[in-house]
Amino acid sequence: MHGRLKVKTTAEQQEAKRKEREEKLKKYQAATGRLFEKRKNAEHDGEALDLTGRILAHNSDFLSMWNYRKEIFQAFHKDKSADEMQQLYQDELSFLETCLKSNPKSYSVWEHRCWVMDCMPQPNWQRELLLCNKFLEYDERNFHCWDYRRFVVRRANIPPQEELKFSTDKISSNFSNYSSWHYRSKLLPLVHPDTEQPQGVEETALLQEHELAQNAFFTDPNDQSAWFYHRWLLGRAERDQSIRCLHVCRPLNRLTATFSKHIKATTATLNVVKDGQVITGRWHTPRGTDTYEQVLIFDFPEHSLQSDSDQHIHVTLDTDSGLVGRECVLGAGHSEVFSRDTTESKELFRSELSVAKSSVLQQELESCQQLHELEPDNKWAILSIVLLMRAIDPVTYQEQTLQYVDKLTSLDSYRRNYYTDLSSRFLIENTVMQSEEGTNKLDLSGKGLTCVRHLGHMTLVVQLDLSNNRLTSLDVPVYMLQCLKLLLADNNSIESIAGLTNMPLLGRVSLRNNRISKAQVLAPLSSCTNVSVLDLEGNPVCSMEGFNSDIRSGLPQIKVLDGSKI
Repeated sequence: MHGRLKVKTTAEQQEAKRKEREEKLKKYQAATGRLFEKRKNAEHDGEALDLTGRILAHNSDFLSMWNYRKEIFQAFHKDKSADEMQQLYQDELSFLETCLKSNPKSYSVWEHRCWVMDCMPQPNWQRELLLCNKFLEYDERNFHCWDYRRFVVRRANIPPQEELKFSTDKISSNFSNYSSWHYRSKLLPLVHPDTEQPQGVEETALLQEHELAQNAFFTDPNDQSAWFYHRWLLGRAERDQSIRCLHVCRPLNRLTATFSKHIKATTATLNVVKDGQVITGRWHTPRGTDTYEQVLIFDFPEHSLQSDSDQHIHVTLDTDSGLVGRECVLGAGHSEVFSRDTTESKELFRSELSVAKSSVLQQELESCQQLHELEPDNKWAILSIVLLMRAIDPVTYQEQTLQYVDKLTSLDSYRRNYYTDLSSRFLIENTVMQSEEGTNKLDLSGKGLTCVRHLGHMTLVVQLDLSNNRLTSLDVPVYMLQCLKLLLADNNSIESIAGLTNMPLLGRVSLRNNRISKAQVLAPLSSCTNVSVLDLEGNPVCSMEGFNSDIRSGLPQIKVLDGSKI
């Protein structure tokens, strides 16, 4: 038996490990307790630096210890020379490299390294750039390192052209590098700026990027990195803030303004001028809340809108890009006036393409269709076909677009709701673009809609038909439709109408053959004081005992229910 190694049993090994963990925990707790005490007493010495180093070497995400370590270095600056501090910071960088080797995706470590480099008397930015290169060779998708690289590039004043070449090299070595594609989207506006183009990138450079992305997804159609970048390339330029339309209603003594972007009444510089005189009044949202909305309401002072003469009304808004405005004339004897930008409607949901870009996108569409023939079940190819068709001509390609979206729905069932809502959005966009100029009626019936989008483009609509669709609720902000007088939403599956609030011109609501099961669901209509006709035939709530009395008590403004006076 002598000379033979004793083999521990499993139970003995577990007990030994337990005791070892307990011992380490005791030491860890003692050290942290000691450090909290020293920090409380503002002790910034070598012992504190050493103890925090030991703790952070085992737990690099202990943020309090990194903050204490910063305090120690700041205290050292009072007594030590620049050369001494340079060496201390150099040692700190070496310590951080050790931490990163064990935890290369630690927010705290990378943040602390930024702080150290900013505090060093003589930082070596080129060395940091080489360090980033090494970490990105190890893990090309380490976005913490990519963030740090951008920090280093800014501090070192490295030309964006060099970084663009670096991103190209990374993509060429591995197309599946989303961080590098993303970095590219930030660099291109700096290298090839053009504020007139979508994404702020000069068109020639942008078209070359289409070719790069196409090479990537033809090489590996199932990798999503290049597809996402391609979607960014197809994005439309963000529109500047503007006053899209106005509605002045004499009986309500108010003005409704719709903006291209959300705006807050309490912070916006808005002015209303009537017949050359600035009018003092109150701006508020349709719901009366202090929130950002696309639609704001201005209450005129009493008796401001006289009926015996024309009223010239001009609204201005001070924006970052300058003063924008819109005006209208409320004619004598007229109860209301509408003012809209008729030139905008045809380009609301598409970009105006140059000949060069139109040609490139058409070629890409054909290429993606070829890829779809080779890879019929690749959802990224199909989705790109849809986006390209929308960019080129959404109306002409409407039928094909919807067929492709149906294909996506069957291929990617987990995102079925996303695709059906996408179809709804496309159909609404096309209907709005094709609506007759100057009309205030919008027919969205029988389109299979599962959602209602772009309400900000419907604010002057007087009559809206949502019948014969697949809507399950009207919880979206329908209150944006402040001019709406008639709403038809028959033959859907609507269970809730929470968005139908504070619409003073709404006179009739038809919700026949839906799934409203409780009278309480209709409560939002109580704030629409002009609603006098309500159609609910075919809803479960109609068969409930005491339904008519509930309507009379909850909605006293209703005079006609399901065709009968109440």
